[in-house]
Amino acid sequence: MSELITKGQLKAIWVKRMKRGPMDKASSATLVTGKGLLGNANQGGKRQVTIIEEEVWQNLMKDLQTNLDPNSRRANLMISGISLVKTRNQILKIGNCRLRILGETKPCERMDEAFLGLREAMKADWGGGAFAEVLDDGEIFVGDLVSWEKISN
Repeated sequence: MSELITKGQLKAIWVKRMKRGPMDKASSATLVTGKGLLGNANQGGKRQVTIIEEEVWQNLMKDLQTNLDPNSRRANLMISGISLVKTRNQILKIGNCRLRILGETKPCERMDEAFLGLREAMKADWGGGAFAEVLDDGEIFVGDLVSWEKISN
């Protein structure tokens, strides 16, 4: 039996057509177990889906005194109201689908291409977000409820 704790919302979805390609904004997406987002360039492996926090992104923009579109982070999902810090192996539920957080997404040189200094600014406290594996097939929609699933014994 499991109980849900801490509630947030799915604020944005982006699908990457090809490696280093544009991030296409979407109002919904299909998650495929063990693969990731249907139509996304990155399939399988550990980084099936990447996730950022809206609040962290807004704080980064304030600290850097800029206003980049959050798709500059090149993550697949943006959530609000849920912290990703140190959540390795926890289960994040988005709508009716579950994702297992496998680790922190380390910012790469592409962040400095978007704005010089962004990469360094993202290094602290999981500022680059998290990456996860998909545990359930299903559709997710911008506006879906997001919560942590706590497994009770």
